[in-house]
Amino acid sequence: MRPFRQAVRPAITPVFRRQLFALTLLACSIGAHAAGPAELSPQERALHVLNRLGYGPRPGDLEQVEKMGVKRYIDQQLHPERIPLPQDLQARLAALQMTPSQLFVDYGPPSFDKDGTKEEKQAARQRAGRDLTPQFHMARLLQATESPRQLEEAMTEFWANHFNVFEGKEWVRYWVGDYEKNAIRPYALGNFRELLGAVAHHPAMLYYLDNWLSSGAGTPDARGRFKGLNENYARELMELHTLGVDGGYQQADVITLARVLSGWTIDVNAMKAGASPFSFNARRHDGAPKVFLGKPLSASGYQEGEAALDILANHPSTARFISTQLVQYFVSDKPDPALVQKLSQKFLATHGDIRAVLQTLFDSPQFWSRANYQTQFKTPYQFVVSSLRAAAIPVMNPRPVNGVLAQFGMPLYGWLTPEGYKYSEEAWLNPDALLRRINFAGGLINGRSPIARAEGAPPPSNADARPLDPQLLLATLGPAITPAAVARIQGEPANFQAGLILGSPDFMKR
Repeated sequence: MRPFRQAVRPAITPVFRRQLFALTLLACSIGAHAAGPAELSPQERALHVLNRLGYGPRPGDLEQVEKMGVKRYIDQQLHPERIPLPQDLQARLAALQMTPSQLFVDYGPPSFDKDGTKEEKQAARQRAGRDLTPQFHMARLLQATESPRQLEEAMTEFWANHFNVFEGKEWVRYWVGDYEKNAIRPYALGNFRELLGAVAHHPAMLYYLDNWLSSGAGTPDARGRFKGLNENYARELMELHTLGVDGGYQQADVITLARVLSGWTIDVNAMKAGASPFSFNARRHDGAPKVFLGKPLSASGYQEGEAALDILANHPSTARFISTQLVQYFVSDKPDPALVQKLSQKFLATHGDIRAVLQTLFDSPQFWSRANYQTQFKTPYQFVVSSLRAAAIPVMNPRPVNGVLAQFGMPLYGWLTPEGYKYSEEAWLNPDALLRRINFAGGLINGRSPIARAEGAPPPSNADARPLDPQLLLATLGPAITPAAVARIQGEPANFQAGLILGSPDFMKR
């Protein structure tokens, strides 16, 4: 007869306790925000704009927006130039001022000694990753967490993802920060055609999708690595940047657009001299007449490319494709066709005025519907940034932030292929992701997070650490956490409560 063995009970560690409790909250919170009156309350409306136009409230934001009214808040956010940046934020951002040419010369191939060893060349490349990448990441995270221009930050992320480049592709690493700073951010709320042009001319995009190598067949300088037509950028320009996969173009249009853009390249010698990287090489351009999307293009060299961008930016398929993505980002994973149509009409009527399209979206009943309130599952980036904002944790070291984002599957500038990250709940909601988020939240609450201190700085002593105050956190988030969830959280030990708030299913929605 076997001896009786008492079952061993697993140890209830703080991490396991947070995980178990938060998953219990998940079961209790399903549909919790669906009930209630049809109209959102003033506090709910304030939370809604803070969550959807940006990355959620910092302490005091909810009260401030409720007091000023959401209409005035939206108007301010649509005009970020009217919102002053904090001086400390300006000073920290001013530290990175190098141009693409300077970055290339100081960190790129010209700095590699042609007679150097393989190890020396590898070390030179690693220097770029060590010195530049953390600065680029810091600039993004600082502005997302601290800038009062939250809509500008959300739209910068939206467009940087829409026009995705992968920082791990060789030379792109030198330029990804400037790409976001000068090709994306200035146009995030401006004119789509100007944004499209800024992206098309930037060396990060020219290099990432290989257009800098493309040459017209039989042209005088079509030789070596520049021999042959490259269709990569032309295809993605139509499929992902403008018309959409069902936008009405054919393979013949891809080839024609590649011919149009042949000769749009990067001038390495000009960069070495400190000049602009973009160059049009007429000796690599296919100069024959062309018909693009049914419209004839005269043989006008560089201007053919500008004419093609004009056609794409003003195409009805582009209006519909961009409008659909905006509705998915700001309203619902399943876009309302009526709202998409309304935004498309505004896009076409204003020749791609992004601000006007967004104003129409924010004025729509769909945006304010309770059915779309607290229903979008945050992406990893939205979750991490909103956690740092709600907890008022300053980003002093970007490495642990991007380390967490990498664990979540969404590192900054880290998506390899040109379609960018998805924003849908389907892409990000799974048990493993929930547990990772719960553990991240638990690591923020003790006042000793490495995010909040410079790299290499020792953690504060237990006496100096300032754990998060759960009551202040609840006041910051307001109606984001349902009364039922608050009651359950407050029944737990005080030292667990802040982590349970940030790790709750309620907080994972926006």
